[in-house]
Amino acid sequence: MVRIRVLVVDDHRIFAESLAAALAAEPDVDVSAAGSGPAALRCLERAAAEGRRYDVLLVDADLGGAVPGPRPAVPVQEVGEGGLVDGISLVAGVRAAQPHLRVVVLAEKDDPRRAALALQAGASGWVAKDCSLSRLLTVIRGVLRDETHLPPALLTGVLRELTAARKHRTESERLVESLTPREREVLRCMVAGLGRKAVAERLFLSPHTVRTHMQNVLGKLGVHSTLAAVALARRAGVGPVDLGAPARMVAEESSSA
Repeated sequence: MVRIRVLVVDDHRIFAESLAAALAAEPDVDVSAAGSGPAALRCLERAAAEGRRYDVLLVDADLGGAVPGPRPAVPVQEVGEGGLVDGISLVAGVRAAQPHLRVVVLAEKDDPRRAALALQAGASGWVAKDCSLSRLLTVIRGVLRDETHLPPALLTGVLRELTAARKHRTESERLVESLTPREREVLRCMVAGLGRKAVAERLFLSPHTVRTHMQNVLGKLGVHSTLAAVALARRAGVGPVDLGAPARMVAEESSSA
């Protein structure tokens, strides 16, 4: 019998352990529980290292009590012991690190915006916490067949949110395309969270020149703060500069600006 390995992630311990116990009663399900994002990431890392990867992650939408919004993915290897990882960021992080893993978000209430964010982050399902065990098992087995599961009442709202997000992405992409190669490199550094001095050191530029580039980026994107520029860049699919790559290489790639 092929067994399904499930990890329940919820910071309400009683709920997590109760759900894990209910799922464990199924003859084809192996289940574990984690009480936080960092704990879940450690479980995933340990399982991968031992060659017994999980198949499905059940994640509390309200994990960590954070209000989700557009966020960068959280790489598994970069979350510390005390770090807070909200549900949507956890979805994005584990999907980036382990693409085979299917993720289902467990929610207290239906919320089209948050469900759309979960799908954009890589979730395959959104399920009410008060659904029946048989329904949850249907979803778990369904996502392993590459199905996407949403409550029927959410479909219209989620489609509306995804359509609006696509429109914003198209507009954001157009604005990013107006940047020069050097300005795009500076924007990627901003997305990575680097300040003016760090950008200057990385790209071998003076702080004054970096300041000029940053002002040009804000002006061309039509925003008034670094935070807004980063949010727009994220919508356009602009990722952070690779901080692990040699800085000189990055500078040389951008030298055509």
